[in-house]
Amino acid sequence: MTGADFDFGAGCGTMGPIQTEWSDRSQPPRTMKSTSCACLLSFLFLFGVAACGSESDGPEHPAQCNDPTAWSEGQTLFEDTSDEWGLPDLGADGVRITAVDFNGDNWADLAVRHAAASRNDYEGGRTFWLLKNNQGESFEDVTQSSGILQRRDGADGSRKAEVVAWADVNNDGRIDAYTGFNRPQGGGGDTAEIMLNDGDGTFSLAPADNDLRRSGSVDMPAGASFVDYNRDGNVDLWVAQYASDAPLQDRLYRGEGDGTFTEVTSQVGLATDPWQNLQELNQAEAHTQAWSGAACDLNDDGSPELLSASYGRAPNHLWRADSAGEGSVTFSNISVDSGYAYDDRMDWHDNASARCYCELNPGAAECGDVPPPEQIRCQSEDDAFRWNHMFDREPFRLGGNSGTTVCADIDADGSMDLLTTEIVHWDVGSSSDPSEILYNSDGDSIVFERPGRQATGLTREHQLQAWNEGDITAGVFDADNDARPDIYIGSTDYPGTRGHLWRQTPDGTYTKVPKGPGIDHTSSHGIGLADFDHDGDVDVVVGHSDNRCGSGDHCYPDGDHHVRMFENQLGQQGNWLQLQLSGSQGTNGSAIGARVTVTTERGTQTQDVGGGHGHYGIQHSQRLHFGLGEACEAEVTVRWPNQELTTEIFTLKGGRAYSLTQGGEPTPID
Repeated sequence: MTGADFDFGAGCGTMGPIQTEWSDRSQPPRTMKSTSCACLLSFLFLFGVAACGSESDGPEHPAQCNDPTAWSEGQTLFEDTSDEWGLPDLGADGVRITAVDFNGDNWADLAVRHAAASRNDYEGGRTFWLLKNNQGESFEDVTQSSGILQRRDGADGSRKAEVVAWADVNNDGRIDAYTGFNRPQGGGGDTAEIMLNDGDGTFSLAPADNDLRRSGSVDMPAGASFVDYNRDGNVDLWVAQYASDAPLQDRLYRGEGDGTFTEVTSQVGLATDPWQNLQELNQAEAHTQAWSGAACDLNDDGSPELLSASYGRAPNHLWRADSAGEGSVTFSNISVDSGYAYDDRMDWHDNASARCYCELNPGAAECGDVPPPEQIRCQSEDDAFRWNHMFDREPFRLGGNSGTTVCADIDADGSMDLLTTEIVHWDVGSSSDPSEILYNSDGDSIVFERPGRQATGLTREHQLQAWNEGDITAGVFDADNDARPDIYIGSTDYPGTRGHLWRQTPDGTYTKVPKGPGIDHTSSHGIGLADFDHDGDVDVVVGHSDNRCGSGDHCYPDGDHHVRMFENQLGQQGNWLQLQLSGSQGTNGSAIGARVTVTTERGTQTQDVGGGHGHYGIQHSQRLHFGLGEACEAEVTVRWPNQELTTEIFTLKGGRAYSLTQGGEPTPID
């Protein structure tokens, strides 16, 4: 097909733009103004036009346009409404949280898990809760009745589950679940499972012959991401593995479209090596100690990259997807070259334990000019408890303790950036990577820039001299609907830790929102984002860790550790648009990997439909939410994750949520 213009005659009236697909992908596809879909059926059939656009929802859906109120200090942005939602009575005290519409009623539900998985005793101890959203009024515990934890042996009771990810694995229009947990020993008993959605609020076990179950083998999932890596229309599963004593291979499983998965890790170039060779460790060629996984398209070529964020000051891994055509994909390890493995802060001389070691061993290598420690007393080797002089000067040990990596277009340039969370202790010094933004340089090679927290504004004050940043979970979302993504980072497990909310300012930097009008929550661990009450803004559900409660004031009293709902009080006064996608025509049913851009006079925002990411399975509502600022409508572009990367363009009015099935027209949901 060529780029020639077509005259469809005077018999068709004007309507919105449509996007064509071109065989020469070195050139951008043409956008054309067209006419009614009825007039173009033969043209669509012959030339593969993706879809007709729509400039209007019709007179029965008038535009909803507000005069937005910009947030200012003192205004309430979020309010704890946990009691109104009935959360204290449900006892869900987990820190692994996903927001998901599991029953297809268009209301975001919750899957909450405790940090230590065990079989649920529904009359006593619990570690898993599936909570149904009763249309914005309350949550209801449906864990047992849903059968999501049923045992494969048919016995009473529940199966263990800690890591959860959601997607339509068999393309039947229902969202299914992966559930996994740490199995340090192989053998019989519970395994990871795919739970197929029966469509009536219940689940059934997928076929037993399934590689991802790893029956008889060690399985230590610390993150799970559904992703269609080869764009064949079936979701695949990327599972990051954690084991502190003997790091494990992260694994990719190809989805067969029937609920079964085949491991393809080595076939596609993802194999790593045991921790035996120092050069391999420094080059991020050895196994991770993963605390989370992620999958997102970082160079905008339609093929998602795979990420594994590593705890224990070990390198993070980033695998670039290299397409050979016709669905054939292999991966290249660009962890170090991209700047994701660790930052370039390699000066260890301000590490208090290293200073202590050098004071006790002045003749040791590179110890000659190391000053004495300032805040610790150094009398024996035990005082240098965080330092191994043989290995801790190596690049692979001068990184961070990574909890979660979030993919998001933070600077609105159309490329996915990264937000990493890191645990940092006061005594380790500047070499330990902090939580920060990694800006995508927007090139095919995928390279990130780390301007640092002072430059971006993601700074915080420490009240304690011996401070700890226990950052593990985070979310990027538009809290006040001003068309700029804001950031929430949950810091947990140590005295003085809490959740931190930053609002993006017009110059792209961030300013801290005080805890009173923001999210006032100590020891914040776990996050789920959705418009739970359907009022047009993003609400936040956060968990509360009960770890180290005896060492400070960061825990709620009387064991009050239930998850909390922080309901957005301001965003609904602004303008917004939400989009729920469903795939067809070679796209997976959940449309995971679809890229949506929303353009107004403010600029362009970009979001992808995600299949899970982060520490032990974070997942937010798959209904994408866009704040529009002062705009009342937007041009919306959807690039579907099929082989052709089919693209559709629509003009949509703000103030409502739309459902869009590939090849169809956007339909208002409410």
